[in-house]
Amino acid sequence: MPALASAGLDFGQETAFWDHEFDFLPSDDGKSYIMVLGGLGYIGSHTVLELLQEGFNVVVVDDLSNSFKTVLTRITTLAQAHCRLTGLIMPALRFHKMDYRSHTMNDMLARYSASRSRISAVIHFAAFKSVSESIAQPLAYYRNNVCGLVELLATLQQHGIRNFVFSSSATVYGAKANSGEPLHEEDLVHIDEVQIDADGAKILRLNGANGLTSPYGRSKYFSEAILADLARADPSMRITALRYFNPVGCHPSGILREDPRQIPTNLFPVVASVMQGKKDTLDIFGTDWNTRDGTAIRDFIHVVDLARGHVAALTAAASDLKREPFRAYNLGTGKGMTVAEVVASFEEASKQQIPAVRAPRRAGDVGSCVAVVDRAERELNWRAKKSVGDCARDCWNTLKLPDGIEY
Repeated sequence: MPALASAGLDFGQETAFWDHEFDFLPSDDGKSYIMVLGGLGYIGSHTVLELLQEGFNVVVVDDLSNSFKTVLTRITTLAQAHCRLTGLIMPALRFHKMDYRSHTMNDMLARYSASRSRISAVIHFAAFKSVSESIAQPLAYYRNNVCGLVELLATLQQHGIRNFVFSSSATVYGAKANSGEPLHEEDLVHIDEVQIDADGAKILRLNGANGLTSPYGRSKYFSEAILADLARADPSMRITALRYFNPVGCHPSGILREDPRQIPTNLFPVVASVMQGKKDTLDIFGTDWNTRDGTAIRDFIHVVDLARGHVAALTAAASDLKREPFRAYNLGTGKGMTVAEVVASFEEASKQQIPAVRAPRRAGDVGSCVAVVDRAERELNWRAKKSVGDCARDCWNTLKLPDGIEY
């Protein structure tokens, strides 16, 4: 990792980002933008950075309910450093603080439209995402994740925006994950389709879900089904559903990471809390699964690889490589690791022991969840490049940052 100073990352003064007010509604500047809903969250912020580094102008919409506006400074600082190193011109970045379900979304989109919208695509991260919370508050999840999506799609249709990337989840596979077999996109389809297996035999895949374990998973399944129905009704749509497996890690600099306002449930922020002494022990939920060490197996994917997958999806849709109106892709590594093995990788990176205790399984959990990633490699020209070891080292870089760096 380059030193902060040598990378040109200066947090002692305001960056050029703050020379402009990003909350205003612009007149037509002739530029085309990618709109990122929930763009200051964990995956959203890393995706915004990847988009800027690839030369896309970006509009971020976030209500800051589970994120911080200071993340914008982090993104901009890293993007500017990248542009200086590569000689590229810094793309435009705008920010609007609002709930994506708000009536002001329509007004804001109208200001980006003249004869046609300058929003060329929308990436939707603005969903609630906790399995355990969804079990306790199912209506909140259906209201935001499903009802909000329907209203959003109607608004986008009004403005002629047809390229849509949806943040989905491997939870849509439900109980199928417990088979221990890697998961194919064909294991969950919304329109009956024929799959050709490794022996050349035809297998009819019927639409429908099997054994969804939480309202969160059902909300993602319902959302995908709605998107598939919309695409079937309007073949001009270009809708991509990206089924995430288990995101982990952070930007190699350490300054962009997972930092939710709410109580964290993902592995890294909990491990970080233990390593910083904010939490006494790490709870490992479920140690009696039928796996090599009893802890659950997951396909852990570096968040930077995941962010790159969104850029690949946009590129494929724009170039017509993805011709179907609706298409789902697994984003994972294709390799499963147990939770205990991942904790060991954090210990190796930090040279510290992480005190852990066994805890009961959480409601909604499954024992194994690993992706088959052939479709994304073949159709999006994308594959994961980073390892769990990279994730652990990058996360450790975050914890080594000097005091005074705000998150």
